[in-house]
Parts: sequence; C-alpha cells; structure tokens
Amino acid sequence: MQISFLQSKEWEKFQQNAGLKTFRVSDVLLIEKPLPFGKSYLYCPRADIRYLILNINQFIKKIKDIARQEKSIFLRIEPAQAFLPDCAVRRGGKAGKPTYQVKKVNDVQPSKTIILDLKKSEEELLSAMHPKTRYNIRLAEKKGVTVREAGAAEFEIFWNLMQETTGRDGFRAHGKEYYRKMLEVSPHPAPPLIRGGNEREGYKVKLYFAEYKDEILAAGIFVFYGDTVTYLHGASTHEHKEIMAPYALHWQMIKLAKKLGYAKYDFYGIDEQKWPGVTRFKRGFGSSEVDYPGCYDVIFDKRWYVVYKLSRGLRRIF
Repeated sequence: MQISFLQSKEWEKFQQNAGLKTFRVSDVLLIEKPLPFGKSYLYCPRADIRYLILNINQFIKKIKDIARQEKSIFLRIEPAQAFLPDCAVRRGGKAGKPTYQVKKVNDVQPSKTIILDLKKSEEELLSAMHPKTRYNIRLAEKKGVTVREAGAAEFEIFWNLMQETTGRDGFRAHGKEYYRKMLEVSPHPAPPLIRGGNEREGYKVKLYFAEYKDEILAAGIFVFYGDTVTYLHGASTHEHKEIMAPYALHWQMIKLAKKLGYAKYDFYGIDEQKWPGVTRFKRGFGSSEVDYPGCYDVIFDKRWYVVYKLSRGLRRIF
C-alpha cells in the first residue's frame, strides 16, 4: 500500500504554513491541533502502521512523550489499516489491563472512498460507469465544455464557487487561506491536458476548471502524489447545470491521470448519510469502493479528555 499524501513532507509543510506544529515518530506525521486552556491534541492522518503493529506500545509511548511536552490530551489517529483497538495498545502487547484507553470517534477524513483502476482502458472505464454518467459525460463534451488548469490569479473564482456550493448544499468549508496555502505548497507545474507520456513528479496540488463559453461552471483541487490522483475539494455553480460540467471535469481528469501514468483515481470520500447527492454522483463513475478503519482517540489525560468531550457537546447544543 502506498503512503497517503496526508503523510507526505509537502502536506507537512502545508500544515506548518497554516500555523500548526508538526512532529514525526518513526516517520509518521503528527499534527498538533490547539485547544483552549493551553491544551492540544495530536492528529495522525491516514498513517501506514503495518510495520509498527508489533511495536505499537513503543510507538504510542514516543507519542505520549511529545504529548506530555506539548500538553496534548490525546492522539487522534486515522490509520490506513486496522488499528486493533481492543488489543494493540496493551502492556507488552498482551491481553490484560490496557495501557491507554482507546475510543472510536467520528471520522476526520472520509472512511470510505471510490478508487478507479487506471490500468483499465478508457472503454473499460466508461463501460463500468452508470449509463446516466456516460450520457452526461457525452452531453458535456457535445456542448463544448472544456477543462483547463486555473491560473494563479483565478483563485478568487474557485473561492466564489466554493461559497456558492457550501451555501447551496450545506457543506462546511475551510477558510479561504486554507485553500490558498494548500495550492501554494505545490512545487511543480501541473501537466497540461495536451501533454502525453509518464510525467509523474513528486507531489503536486493543482486547481482545474470546467469551462463553458468562457464561464467557469465547476472547479476541483486535485492532489498528484505517488501513483494516485486524488480529487480533494470541489465546487460548482447551478448556472447552466444542464450542461453537466462536473462530469466533464472528472472524465478529463481521469484521462489526464491515465495519460501521465498514474495507476489510481481517488474520488476521496463517500457517505450515504452525510452526502447522499455527492455519493450518488461519485458512484456513477464506478463501484471500486475502499473502506478505511475510521478514527480513534488514544487518551493520555482522562480528566482533560472528559472536559474536552463535555465542551464539544455543549458547543453543539448552543
């Protein structure tokens, strides 16, 4: 399994640029998230811990040393593989009294996604799609929707689309500077759609637009990392929605990823309860669904953890 872009050096740099402290334990990235009263917690996104399972206690102990220094109440970890919360964090790795209390909590990153196998031909990918998805792709192409990389001066267009999308669909968005800083970290120019060959090159985060008659109808932030292109954030307008611009955006990006030699295209997140419309849209492109174990809190300070949970509950009420 490839290491996630969420564990990359570039993602770490982005977090630092956003004003957060980071640490590495056994080369696993930890991000310190501030809490009131001078407290914090350590967040570990999509960690590849397969080789750490036999020494999980030693791994957690090193993190606890950082937590003590930083006044962190708990570790929030979203592993790429099963975390074994019932037995993995026990003294000596044996059954008995747990060394640390572990709680399953709500996901930070989506725990289910759809990943397309780009080793398949374009014809095979199309045939695996829902008929309505194929129809909408062809409709957008017939109407003349084009896809291009956004210029540096066009960030405001994306932000306006994002605000429209969140207002319309009830999604929560990050702040404006979060997206700007994310795009600034990417060190390499994005590959144009017309260029061929295998041009995978480290880590890139790029913004692409779907355009119709000089009007931007849809936008997406894509991460190019390892063997995967990931659709991380998207936005669209309801203007000309009959043109089906989001379908054109994804199909062109899928073809670009194939052309550049990437093996996978990750739609990054489906959830029938939270995002029924988005989930239906993404499932239309294929059914290769991948499940992750979810999110766990490893508690270092039980009293402060109770205070943290109570304050979170009160915040939801008021």
